[in-house]
Amino acid sequence: MEDKNIIKDEVYDLIIIGAGPAGLGASIYASRYKLNNLIIGKEVGGQIIEASEIENWAGEKSISGRELMDKFISQTKGLGAEIKQSSVEKIIKSSVGFEILAEGKKYQSRSIIFALGMKPRRMHIPGEEKFLGKGVSYCATCDAMFFRDKKVAVVGGGDAAAMATIHLSEFANQVYLLHREDVVWNPSHQNKMENNPKIKLIVADEITEITGKDRVESVNFQRKGEKKKIEVQGIFFEIGSVPGVSIAKELGVITDDQDYIKVEQTQATNVENIFAAGDVTTGSNKFRQIITAVAEGAVAAGSVYKKLKLNK
Repeated sequence: MEDKNIIKDEVYDLIIIGAGPAGLGASIYASRYKLNNLIIGKEVGGQIIEASEIENWAGEKSISGRELMDKFISQTKGLGAEIKQSSVEKIIKSSVGFEILAEGKKYQSRSIIFALGMKPRRMHIPGEEKFLGKGVSYCATCDAMFFRDKKVAVVGGGDAAAMATIHLSEFANQVYLLHREDVVWNPSHQNKMENNPKIKLIVADEITEITGKDRVESVNFQRKGEKKKIEVQGIFFEIGSVPGVSIAKELGVITDDQDYIKVEQTQATNVENIFAAGDVTTGSNKFRQIITAVAEGAVAAGSVYKKLKLNK
């Protein structure tokens, strides 16, 4: 019986899974190589759209993540590629190459580039899951406006946590940054926080619980064995990210001991006609930057072109 969900008369040269800088960069190069390509990604623009300010992208003195990704998206579409905002549920090998199932529809492709990016790391403490969307957030840029004139806490120790804290201070009336004692920030971020009366830096050895009735009401932590509590209406976690590679591993793609996809210099994986690019890979010495993600996407697209069109 004929499957009506398969996209008819369309076998793509390349389907890119992920619509962040690596995926969009790969598509731009794939289109220039005249490869018929499709991007499928749940978050068009990727996590970088959360960045309120980017100052290390060549050609832009300062630009927001959303503005930069809008430029990527416009250029990608302008070159003829299509972007499907969907979640990929399953990929199986087929006579063509691969069959990709995304929210009830099936797509056929000769090759794949995984540009899966990263997903927020969880702390797995009591109350974290219970209050997700009810005061618990992993995206300050996305949710800051919901905490106008409220008290919030940020958990984390890196520059991402500092940037989230500074951004939240533009909305909340009090922002607590709970961090480990040995943390080191970018000097400019530290200066901004120390001179902002809305921001309070608090050393916390361990976050133990998030409490509340229907929404977040407080966060509990320990400092030198002493139990402490801060009353807040929101808590933002900025403790890093982990690669989202489960769908690639189902196809036999090999990862390292930290779950990053192993790639060669060509961005090829161990599976024929499957490539990977961006933060999800072991490439670029795991230097997690927009510029390296885009570069890896470009290399991956070039490798697909050589494999499919030049038989190299």
